[in-house]
This record gives sequence, structure tokens and C-alpha cells, in this order.
Amino acid sequence: MNIIIKKMETDGEIRGKGFVHYTSWQQAYRGIVDRDYLDSMSLQKCVDAAYRWLDNILVAKDGEDVVGFTGYGKYRDDELTGTGEVYAIYVLEQYWGKGVGHMLMQAALDMIKEYPAVAVWVLKDNARAIRFYEKCPDGREETLTLGTPITEMRMILRRGALMG
Repeated sequence: MNIIIKKMETDGEIRGKGFVHYTSWQQAYRGIVDRDYLDSMSLQKCVDAAYRWLDNILVAKDGEDVVGFTGYGKYRDDELTGTGEVYAIYVLEQYWGKGVGHMLMQAALDMIKEYPAVAVWVLKDNARAIRFYEKCPDGREETLTLGTPITEMRMILRRGALMG
């Protein structure tokens, strides 16, 4: 395994992001997200979404294969000022526990280092992700509808207590 983290640039990387998005949702969210919702996803929908979201994306590559990605930037609304956000981190299951998610997180944090705090939204039933983000919830919750209602919670990472 020779993982590199880089900005998403090529057609192959964009398509690879779409593949990772689709596949990792199927792998990570079975039993968490409504089955009908997951079944309604398609690889093509995720590839199309990858072409619509080209900015602020880093990919993790193992050789020529995209095996993970992250999206980052300013917090999504005006509720939190001076806060960045990691919008997504997805890694293929065969790379779980091998440091790829950590590498993506560190790279995203480096890209938004001007923010003293960084928010991440995590599905409340996603114990693996909650452990990954070091249990930093700030108590804010929202309900999404992904086929059926599901709760996500916000976690705030403070620079002094960040991973690594």
C-alpha cells in the first residue's frame, strides 16, 4: 500500500471519487441508512455528483486507484463563525483501519488551517465514525430524511485537541 493524498484533478480521479462515494455508502451505512434509500443510489448518480463538486476535494490514491476522498471548506452556514468544516470523508472498506482516513483528515485540516475550530457532521448511529472523530460532539443534532428520518450530530474539533 502506497497511499498519496492529492487534490482531485483528472477525469479518472473524479470518476474514482464517484466510485468511492457510492461504494463506501453501501459498505458503511447498511443497517444505519434506510435500505430503500441506499438501493436508490447508483454509481452513475455519484459520478454525476462528483462532476458537480470539483472544488476543495482531496483524494487518497493507492497507485492509480482512488480509495478515499474528503471535502472541506468554510462552515456551511452562518451559525458558526470562524469555523471550517470537513464535509465528508469516505474510504473504501478494505482500507479501513490502515490510516487512510486519518491521512485524509490531516490533509483537509491543513487546507483549512486558518480556522481555529472545524465542524464535522456524523450520523448518530455511525459508531465507527464517531470514534474516528474522537468523540467531540457539541450537542447539536439535526434530522435528515434518507428514505426514513435519521439523526446526525455535529462534532467540533478544536485546534489544540485535534487528531495526531
